[in-house]
Amino acid sequence: MDKKAKASTVFVQVVDRPERKLILKRGTKATGYFEYCEEVPCEVWGILTSIKEASYEPIGMWLPKNLIKPGTSVYAQGVEVSKDYNGIVPEGFDIIDLPPCKMMVFQGEPFNDEEIGEAIDQVWEAIKDYNPELYGFQWADEDAPRFQLEPWEYRGYIEARPVRAIKK
Repeated sequence: MDKKAKASTVFVQVVDRPERKLILKRGTKATGYFEYCEEVPCEVWGILTSIKEASYEPIGMWLPKNLIKPGTSVYAQGVEVSKDYNGIVPEGFDIIDLPPCKMMVFQGEPFNDEEIGEAIDQVWEAIKDYNPELYGFQWADEDAPRFQLEPWEYRGYIEARPVRAIKK
C-alpha cells in the first residue's frame, strides 16, 4: 500500500524589522547548522540565551556576502539587540549594525520530534517554490541574514528571508 503524501500548511507573513544590531558568533566554513556545530563550541547557544537585552530568542542564520568577514562562514548564530545596545559583547563574538528591512516569515505546522527533518524540508520546499512577486515583494537576500529559529515541536519550524516591496 502506498503512503499518501501528507498535506501540510505553511503560514507566511511579512514583518518589518527595525534598525538594530546583531551579536553573532561566526563559523569558519559552515554552510548550515550541523557543520557549524562541528566548528563552534556547544556553549554558544547558552551564551546567546544569557544576553538579557536580546530582542527575541537566538537564531541560526545565513549571512549575505556583504556581512561575511574574510575567513569566516556563511552560517552563524546570534541574537538581535536594539540599535542603542552598548552592553557586553561576549569574547569571540562580533557585533554588527543591521538596517531596517522586511522579512518574509515561513512557519510550518507543529510536528512530532521524530519528524523534525520532514518539518524542516516542508518549509524549505515552500520557500523554494514561493513566488513573492505574486504578493508585491521580491527576494532581497543582500538586505539581511536569512534566519531560522530553533525548531520546537509545538510551534513548527520557522525560517525568515528578507524581501523588498516591488516599486510600481
